[in-house]
Amino acid sequence: MLTFDQAGAFVLAALLITASPGPDNLMVLGMGMSRGRAAGVAFGLGCALGCLSHTLLAAVGVSALVAASPLAFTLLKMAGGLYLCWLGWHALRSAGGTTAAQAQGAPQSLGRLFAKGLLANAINPKVVLFFLSFLPQFVDTARGEVAGQTAALGLLFTLQAALLFGTLGLFAGQVGQWLQRRPRAGLWLDRVAGTVFIGLGVRLILSR
Repeated sequence: MLTFDQAGAFVLAALLITASPGPDNLMVLGMGMSRGRAAGVAFGLGCALGCLSHTLLAAVGVSALVAASPLAFTLLKMAGGLYLCWLGWHALRSAGGTTAAQAQGAPQSLGRLFAKGLLANAINPKVVLFFLSFLPQFVDTARGEVAGQTAALGLLFTLQAALLFGTLGLFAGQVGQWLQRRPRAGLWLDRVAGTVFIGLGVRLILSR
């Protein structure tokens, strides 16, 4: 359903964005450092699988817009491009998230931590906006099957997020120590992510 070039470009951009310091991966890092590897992995997988709800919304919404009005789809792309540029600007201005706050509270079961991560991602309106902004620019409307392409992209994003968050939770202690020894590492990760966001935003605005 996706071409090799289409999927390759998407996965590369998704990995760079997911790896940049942000609320989700810093929470996974903090959970793993404070409560152990299993807790970090469970919470991280929950955060990643929460993306499936956003994938469904994006697949239905984007395909409906294309079917109803090419103009509406163009306006969505323009708004999405501006939103990505705004995210990139804030990432470039960030001081760098080099440490993760320690997770507090009473011990919880792995199932409960998984559900907590799932819910935290699924109800986040900023993630909804991100999916509606990010996925459409990798959809080739000329090939048809817009909903199928969008769903496939969302699944790819979820898989790479699960792999990255799971790995981050598993090696949270080592990653945390590495970041603490290299305080500028988070700063440069933010710079890379900001550049990617702005580049994607401009590409989305200029695309026809």
